[in-house]
Amino acid sequence: MTTAPSPETPLTGQAPADTECAHLRSHITDSRFYGHRYSTQTSHRIFCDRCRYQRWLDVEAALALSQGELGIIPAAAARMIAEAARVDRLDLPAIQAEIRRTSHSLVGFLRVFQASCEGGAGEYVHYGATTQDIQDTAQVLEMRDVLDELERLLRALAGQLAELAEANGATVALGRTHAQPALPMGFGVKIASWLDEIVRHLERIEQLRPRVLAAQLFGGVGTMAGFGEQALPLLDAFAARLGLAAPAVGWHVSRDRVVEFVSCLAMVAGTMGRIGDEVRTLSRPEFGELAIDWRHGQVGSSTMPHKRNPEACEQAVVMARLAAAQMANALACMGGDHERDSRSLRIEWACVPDASHYALSACEIVTHLVGGLAVRPERIRTNVSAVAEQIATEKLMLALGKHIGKQTAHEYVYELVQAARENGSSMREVTGRDGLAGAPLDAAALDEIFDPATYLGQSVALTGRAVAGARAALARPAQADAQADGGDAR
Repeated sequence: MTTAPSPETPLTGQAPADTECAHLRSHITDSRFYGHRYSTQTSHRIFCDRCRYQRWLDVEAALALSQGELGIIPAAAARMIAEAARVDRLDLPAIQAEIRRTSHSLVGFLRVFQASCEGGAGEYVHYGATTQDIQDTAQVLEMRDVLDELERLLRALAGQLAELAEANGATVALGRTHAQPALPMGFGVKIASWLDEIVRHLERIEQLRPRVLAAQLFGGVGTMAGFGEQALPLLDAFAARLGLAAPAVGWHVSRDRVVEFVSCLAMVAGTMGRIGDEVRTLSRPEFGELAIDWRHGQVGSSTMPHKRNPEACEQAVVMARLAAAQMANALACMGGDHERDSRSLRIEWACVPDASHYALSACEIVTHLVGGLAVRPERIRTNVSAVAEQIATEKLMLALGKHIGKQTAHEYVYELVQAARENGSSMREVTGRDGLAGAPLDAAALDEIFDPATYLGQSVALTGRAVAGARAALARPAQADAQADGGDAR
């Protein structure tokens, strides 16, 4: 019998043709064939089983070294624990067997790790801590890596959108409300809306870091009794070593931090879905205002060779919907009982990685999508021209309102435009023949009213404000870079 591929086989790897299936991949994010549409290389690195164990080891090492410095355990034992805290030194099959035998998520890991420590140092591993201290802190480190990658992707996307918005600030386009023609607008305003939302996400990430990225080290029921008189200095040292905040009290059943994290990811993914869906719509042949990058070899249909489907746009929406679905799971974790409740923790083990996979994938998809996006001004002009008379009604109403009152003008223009549409008449011609209730609007004034380019409002200025705000935000160093010199478990 041939050996089955290991769980660490890369998504792009090829299993030998004669390999017998070990059924190692069952989640869509782990699919060798489709996983790249639901996750990213970075999200896999963050949440892979082996790397998770290394994080647990990093946390145990940070705990031991901090305890050694404070004299809670022998300094020599602390150094030995830190030296042994390498996943490649662990017997992973033995850990797997112990998990099944003990029905405990950490004890098997601890026993194998303790046995790998020399000189009796293993007796001081996990000294005074409880399981959730280690697992929560390690999960926070995973969340930090996700936020770092999310921030990197959002900053790159914001840079792309700033250039695109600025280049199209004065491009006369059709503003639509409720999927119908509304008013003329600068096309840059649409892009600026996406950009400004992304800048707010960057602000959210910056603001939530000190709240969400907090260590957990409070012992069995949150009293830190196992750490003795040095408990509070230990918490500060432990958190600082890992580059995390030291919370006021334990949060074993207070899960708002995790909920805020998942909420932020769901919101970011939602923005990506909005951008993807708008691009999908405006790239339809009926609109043609945007063109999506396409390369030879892409296939849109198994039966219709002409198809160039907006797959990336649709996948961004899929990621947004899947990320949003994780919010219900995250919120369910806020109802934990007493001082410990695994019903919350075990839900997070599923929804935190899933939300992270989906949000990072959505950002990666949209960043690539926007990078190859082309604005088509000629089609934008054509679409504006087709409804130019309809989208002049507000300007006409306000011009008349100066003479007959705004509400009266609204009713007057309403009747005028409905009659023109029902009769198939030109609105401009009807207004030219109509007395306009005696308002002194001559042909030149009407020509100006019916020219969409004269009614862009503050489109250019608003686009400029959004672009300037984004560039100011991007000029500040990323949080990940600012914290690059932070703590290290070693």
